[in-house]
Amino acid sequence: MYKINDIINVTITSILSYGVFVKADNDYTGLIHISEINGKYIYNIKNYFKENKSIKAKIIGINEEKKQLNLTLKNIAKNTKKTNQNQLKENGLGFKELHDSLPKWIDETKKEIENSK
Repeated sequence: MYKINDIINVTITSILSYGVFVKADNDYTGLIHISEINGKYIYNIKNYFKENKSIKAKIIGINEEKKQLNLTLKNIAKNTKKTNQNQLKENGLGFKELHDSLPKWIDETKKEIENSK
């Protein structure tokens, strides 16, 4: 049975603009709301996650009746032996992906600004 503050492995099942849906063991599902990913602004959540990837998440809420979990990714490295860098590698992410995506994001934002004038 799960408890608040447990850190568990989950598999990403879908990615929406407001959060990431995951599947855990024991027929539980969960949501990592976009505000629980990190303390920074996230322009496009799909740049941070990939479906079917396994990640670690911390339980912050449980609905036993519906078998649903509210999860966070914040401060997980403090509660595990992994460092932030290792957590990023495990998720299939890293600074290279962000570095490579930055010019595209800048161009998209410039176009959005010009189109809104």
